[in-house]
Amino acid sequence: MHISKTLLMVACAALLGSCAATVPQELSDARSANLRASNGQAADVAPVELHQAAEALQKAEAEFKDHPKSAETRDLSYIAQRRAEIAEATASLEVAKKHQADAQADLLASQSEIARTAQQDLAQVKSEQAATKHSDALAAERRARTEAEQNAADALAKLAAVNEDARGMVISLTGSVLFTTNQSTLLPSATARLQQVAAVLLESPERNLLIEGHTDSQGSDSYNQTLSQARADRVRDLLVQSGYRSALIKSSGMGEARPVGDNATAEGRANNRRVEIVIVRPDTSQR
Repeated sequence: MHISKTLLMVACAALLGSCAATVPQELSDARSANLRASNGQAADVAPVELHQAAEALQKAEAEFKDHPKSAETRDLSYIAQRRAEIAEATASLEVAKKHQADAQADLLASQSEIARTAQQDLAQVKSEQAATKHSDALAAERRARTEAEQNAADALAKLAAVNEDARGMVISLTGSVLFTTNQSTLLPSATARLQQVAAVLLESPERNLLIEGHTDSQGSDSYNQTLSQARADRVRDLLVQSGYRSALIKSSGMGEARPVGDNATAEGRANNRRVEIVIVRPDTSQR
């Protein structure tokens, strides 16, 4: 703005001072070039060059004022015009550089965003792959456990009655097969059978076991309670001797409290005299 005002003042002074002389074409061209440069982008990005152009025009105007028809006026006007053109060219170059710098910055920002997005996508893919691998491993573990449990159930079914209830898998052994009447000492044949049961149980030795002894209703409650506890303890002892961890086995005498048959019949009483080995469900072992 300051340079434009200066050019305007120079032009007016020159016009007033030389109204009687014909303005040479070189000076007219220099005035136009300086005015165009001062109104363009050179005012912002090439102020030094624009100032030099204004000074050159001032010299040309001064020479024109003193010697309107001199060759020096035309030479100085030519120089002033070129100075103005240089200011414009310099401004154009600076603007182009700025545009190039902006484009480069935009390119770098775009590349950075692409790289960041790619890293996020890669991390997501890795996370999904890890989740899938973990899920597959869990599924394989469940299948293996289910298969092992089924194999164990099949093997145990050949040795005793096997059922499922809320507590878990229940292996029922008839009392007459295990013990002499009113005794808690295992019969030799019972020891062999229980050792076979223990061998099957040791295929998954991390499970909690509950040994429950049951009697019929003959005899007093206290007698049946004591007898059932002793029988449960003998079975527990044999499983421990066979290699099962004692910390995972509990024994409990239930007496005549949980009959499965009619104590009024011989068959019912025989069914009630039993020992149950419960493979406790994992979700009930902490209750």
